[in-house]
Amino acid sequence: MALSNSHFSSPLRSLRRSRTSDSDLATRLSSLDSSSLIRLNFSASSAIKTAFSSIKRNIVYASNNGANSVGSASLKSEQDADPMPVVLIDQDSDPVATIVQLSFGDRLGALIDTMRALKDLGLDVAKGTVDTEGSVKQTKFFITRLDGRKVEDPDILEQIRLTIISNLLKYHPESSLQLAMGEAFGVMAPEKKLDVDIATHIHVKEDGPKRSLLCVETADRPGLLVEIIKIIADINIDVESAEIDTEGLVAKDKFHVSYRGAALNNSLSQVLVNCLRYYLRRPETDIDSY
Repeated sequence: MALSNSHFSSPLRSLRRSRTSDSDLATRLSSLDSSSLIRLNFSASSAIKTAFSSIKRNIVYASNNGANSVGSASLKSEQDADPMPVVLIDQDSDPVATIVQLSFGDRLGALIDTMRALKDLGLDVAKGTVDTEGSVKQTKFFITRLDGRKVEDPDILEQIRLTIISNLLKYHPESSLQLAMGEAFGVMAPEKKLDVDIATHIHVKEDGPKRSLLCVETADRPGLLVEIIKIIADINIDVESAEIDTEGLVAKDKFHVSYRGAALNNSLSQVLVNCLRYYLRRPETDIDSY
């Protein structure tokens, strides 16, 4: 089932530092609910980051009291570390539905608001499942269009991805530090950013006589999926299905591709890799358009 290559338009359209102690500021922040945090504008980011840094410093100071407290403080810091947020969109595993899988450690609930947001996109959530693997809770949504067909339009797939990440940032603002979208939509931008040249890896594998498997790993950003599909379409290669995986700051995407009903030969595979490498290392996506 080929992805539609016909539409490539954009998919989506104060805290003041007071003179108070670090512990008082940390207490006030912890008392804010998630909706209060979301209402903070971007100018508040530095103050919030300072407050979180204060909390970390308090743990370090406590460790200076003795050898035993050093081990306990370090252990507590590791246990309290935020888990890796993962959003996976799978078009291959189910013949009629697009599967969206979301995990953020054991912190996700029923995600009723996320389902409502997906329905607002004109989609039907056929069913949802929750599985627990160790300490990780994985939520899956089986999504179709209102006519019961699988989602194929890359614009809609990117809307799904950004909608889920936006809701994750809304109800779990602590994930902002680990998502590239945290800079555009979150409370705080990630403390570190990936170098696009270093993070970008592209290769084409054999996947039978009629199609090839394109694997793309690069620094995540808004509109990335639409950008990749457009580049592939510009050299007349068809995308039959895709698996879109967002793991923190990194996008790990796989595409089943073909050319005139057959797998790509070596020359065409190299052209595809070179085109993607050139454009992905020169991001020109207008974040404000999403």
